[in-house]
Amino acid sequence: MIFRDRTDAGQQLAALLTRYADRTDVLVLALPRGGVPVAYEVAKELNAPLDVFLVRKLGVPGHEELAMGAIASGGVRVLNEDIVNYLRIPDEVIDAVAAVEKRELERRERAYRDDRPPPDVKDRVVILIDDGLATGSTMRAAAASLRLQKPRRIVVAVPVSSPETCDEFRSEVDEIVCAFTPEHFQGVGLWYEDFSQTSDEEVRELLKRATQQQQHAMSRAL
Repeated sequence: MIFRDRTDAGQQLAALLTRYADRTDVLVLALPRGGVPVAYEVAKELNAPLDVFLVRKLGVPGHEELAMGAIASGGVRVLNEDIVNYLRIPDEVIDAVAAVEKRELERRERAYRDDRPPPDVKDRVVILIDDGLATGSTMRAAAASLRLQKPRRIVVAVPVSSPETCDEFRSEVDEIVCAFTPEHFQGVGLWYEDFSQTSDEEVRELLKRATQQQQHAMSRAL
């Protein structure tokens, strides 16, 4: 084991990101649900605002594990044109799958944000965090979706990743930070002593706590 739990993982990851501390242009975004406890620790250490970036994979019907694209916060849709063209997936099928996933994405937006709008990422340094990278498909979709909203810099940061996936991201984002890249990876959960599921309630509580900390920090600065 490398990490006791996601809190420990976030604290260790934060130590590698201290160059982004106390900057007004930095925003920490977590992929729910497991990325939120990790990102909370990073945001607290960096004195940066925390929010969630919601992304839902669009699975090929009958082969749902194969991603033909993704939808993300802010109404963004990204398609894997190679998959779509190779399998000749018609627009109406894509639209039908996207409609189902959009309902779940909107449910989570309401559950986590209480109808607060997504954060404005334009011209900001965004640190995108999850609890680990295996194939990286969800993070890849998130980064591609985020790129369309024109942040100045996208930094993907995770506590643990397969070496291959971490290397692949070097050409896909502005910076990739993988705290540990074990040679015999075999899955994210194996590197946590406690990898129990993060609940919606925990996500809401951590986002609320992070907002209160930011408000307190701002009031002290005035």
